[in-house]
Amino acid sequence: MQIHPDVLAQADRIPIDPDRPLILSDADEVILQFASVLEEFLHENELYLDLASFALTGNIRRKADDMAITAEEVTALIGQFFVEKTEHQPAVPGAPEALKALSARAQIVIVTNVPLQQREARIRSLKKLGMDYPLIANIGLKGAVVRHLAEKVEAPVYFIDDIPPNIASVAKACEKVHCLHFVADERLGNLLGPAAESRHRADNWPDAASWLAEHMAGLGY
Repeated sequence: MQIHPDVLAQADRIPIDPDRPLILSDADEVILQFASVLEEFLHENELYLDLASFALTGNIRRKADDMAITAEEVTALIGQFFVEKTEHQPAVPGAPEALKALSARAQIVIVTNVPLQQREARIRSLKKLGMDYPLIANIGLKGAVVRHLAEKVEAPVYFIDDIPPNIASVAKACEKVHCLHFVADERLGNLLGPAAESRHRADNWPDAASWLAEHMAGLGY
């Protein structure tokens, strides 16, 4: 499992304290609302999201004929979504407050698959929302970059994501990482059971923050 050079360069610019717990958090549907903003964008483009499963390909349809757009069209559309909407995604309720409280005992890094071209826009957006933490614009599954960062830390390491394949990737890459499965949008959450490799499933920040704080305290942090 190789880390992309562009991702490695970002990761190595982040100062990591080996003696403090490390929380690595996804952005979309964890600390930023994604599905609701995507739906607004789709309606602007005469499309809609059919939440038949936890996937975009096959579930984005034309209003005119209810036909699903192709995988290639989905890829281009999501790219345009991030160009237009990255700085307009609201925070998930409770996320800024929870991360601020957790930052008293842990270092926090955002690991998001926002396109690299929109990395600075996402940093600006999170700063305005009160979540000004180091950020990595990842490429592909997250196991490689999480392992790279986790290997720098002797204290507990936590990874939070909504997508089960990312959690599976991290669990396989680095056994020491405690994975938390978090899905903010209730409709999406209802489509997914807890990720098999996760230590805990949360759908709101009071629950997630409580679990993280209690787990760290149980390990002496």
